[in-house]
Amino acid sequence: MDQQAHVVTEVSAHISPEREAQLLEGFRALALEPFPEGLLHSALLSDGDGRWKVHTTWRDQASLTAMRSTGQPPAALRLFRSVGAEPTVAIWQVAATLTPPETPDP
Repeated sequence: MDQQAHVVTEVSAHISPEREAQLLEGFRALALEPFPEGLLHSALLSDGDGRWKVHTTWRDQASLTAMRSTGQPPAALRLFRSVGAEPTVAIWQVAATLTPPETPDP
């Protein structure tokens, strides 16, 4: 594995409808906490049927490893647990990306 390749974590759980507003509020509150070194982007996703995921892109595996070695539970795990869910975690290495070309302003 290329140590410099981006890594994506996927933390997911089923959330009861009455807890979804609390989940959204909790995700927004994460922006008030210090961001771990190497975190590039994080998004809360919903399929509209109770399944929710937090996808987070990390600069590299070393950044993710450093965050996980702090002894503190990762933010996404804390978020889901705060609404009574026990999430599952998957870690993905980014093998390739596509980015649309820049469009010049008229």
